[in-house]
Amino acid sequence: MRLDKFLVHAGVGSRKEVQRLIRGKQVQLNAVVVTSSKANVVPERDQVDVAGEMVHYQQFYYYMLNKPAGVLSATTDPQQRTVIDLLAATDQRADLFPVGRLDKDTTGLLFLTNDGQLAHQLLSPRRQVVKIYRALIAGIVTAADQQRFAAGITTKAGNEFAPADLRILAVDPVQQQSQIEVTLHEGKFHEVKRLFQAVSKEVLTLQRIEMGGLQLDTTLAAGVYRALTDAEITLLQAAVS
Repeated sequence: MRLDKFLVHAGVGSRKEVQRLIRGKQVQLNAVVVTSSKANVVPERDQVDVAGEMVHYQQFYYYMLNKPAGVLSATTDPQQRTVIDLLAATDQRADLFPVGRLDKDTTGLLFLTNDGQLAHQLLSPRRQVVKIYRALIAGIVTAADQQRFAAGITTKAGNEFAPADLRILAVDPVQQQSQIEVTLHEGKFHEVKRLFQAVSKEVLTLQRIEMGGLQLDTTLAAGVYRALTDAEITLLQAAVS
């Protein structure tokens, strides 16, 4: 890997900034000052220092965020707060992105990474990666609704949705509300909300609690994130293998 590319990936700075450091003799490769950005680096073998500080190189980053309501699942937005804005400044890499979208008012598990291949596989309809949501529904969810979800729903507009597992967690006949859990094997736009619209009910609150076997860490407060463990990364990789 070229030295300048290595330093950019390591978060030292932009391409122009790292080239300026190299020309300024601020970069050492295996204890030898390097003045060419084209110098070759083997990340697993070589040691790179910038201004006397050893550079830690990591190719891929994986984070779990407990997304709060009111935040966009996007990398940038000129007017509204995004999930990237919730990260510490030191973690706000230009190549990080959310895997899949949660609506602005939807909360819960959001996976952030710069691993494009894994992200693509997790979102591929062919992989049928499981996603589990909990929701508060306006109306009494019934066994008939469960049967319709299990059979797959085609809306009046002709939109087809794959079979989904609908569990009724609690029903409040006074408030006319239901707590449910739904397991999806696809990730269509507004899928949970559209499924319940098809059975004449409204989603009041929606939270994703699992994706590809990765479960939301219940110790994470809304808006808080953490790096995935090695075991959790392996779990996601296994979900698409």
